[in-house]
Amino acid sequence: MAVEKLILATPRGFCAGVDRAIDVVKIALDLYDEAVYVRKEIVHNRHVVDELRHKGAIFVDDLDEVPDGALVIYSAHGVSPEVRAQAAAKQLKVIDATCPLVTKVHNEAIKFAQEGRSIILVGHKGHDEVIGTTGEAPDAITVIGSAEQLEDLNVPDPTKVAVITQTTLSLDDTRGIIDALKQKFPELAAPGKDDICYATQNRQTALKELASRVDLILALGSQNSSNSKRLIEVAKGVGVQAYLIDDVSEINPAWLEGTRVIGVTAGASAPEHLVQGVVGYFKELGVTDIEEIEPIKEEVSFGLPQELIRERPGLAAELSSYAAR
Repeated sequence: MAVEKLILATPRGFCAGVDRAIDVVKIALDLYDEAVYVRKEIVHNRHVVDELRHKGAIFVDDLDEVPDGALVIYSAHGVSPEVRAQAAAKQLKVIDATCPLVTKVHNEAIKFAQEGRSIILVGHKGHDEVIGTTGEAPDAITVIGSAEQLEDLNVPDPTKVAVITQTTLSLDDTRGIIDALKQKFPELAAPGKDDICYATQNRQTALKELASRVDLILALGSQNSSNSKRLIEVAKGVGVQAYLIDDVSEINPAWLEGTRVIGVTAGASAPEHLVQGVVGYFKELGVTDIEEIEPIKEEVSFGLPQELIRERPGLAAELSSYAAR
């Protein structure tokens, strides 16, 4: 049976934090005559990083690779105080492209640590965001990724425990871990508002709607993108086969055998042109029935970092011009 229909999920692709971070790099490349260094991948997508590298951005893993006094941009995932101190010691000119929603989690970690609480950070060890957040209070924070890890978790005072989370987790999995934490620590303190970002939540909600109508889901995103990988987990959690692909070239025709309706979505760091590449692939296969569903409206934007605004007053009004570049 050949594929008969394609359904696209909206919202998908770039979120406000990713848009902002990419714009920051593009603006800096236009604004400054000097080299523009970016610490880590600005967002976790191979195509985005390759495009910005082609435009002139120099990506480094560590500030040791950046010459003293140079210009450096922090990625959307945030950095620890240790990194900020290293930048100051090297007299680097810093533009901070950390997503404001990640900054919110950092501030929560600082607040809870100042209150003398043990902090449980639900997230994936080794992820750039988790490394940065942990650095705010390394002696107070314990990272866990599953409810099972709570069995061996001990804290100095069970009445003074707080929980924060990585912004790009599975809503369902995180809810289960937090419920288990509340059982273990009945006086658990938590942020007033979920740490999992609106875009991650919206894309997972849209994916569940998509999954109810398709036989197979293709999600655009890189393998190191946490929110993209969560889309695959959510789809499989509701019983629909799903594959994470970087671009159309990774589609395996064998996946499509016996499949009538295909769903397509994209993680928050995946560009829309990659989605359209997949659409083009199915059009070439003769698919003409293409539908788009939008269970949630998404209208969020973030302002530019103050470092850029100070450099060029009125820059915010010019921002729309960068989306097309």
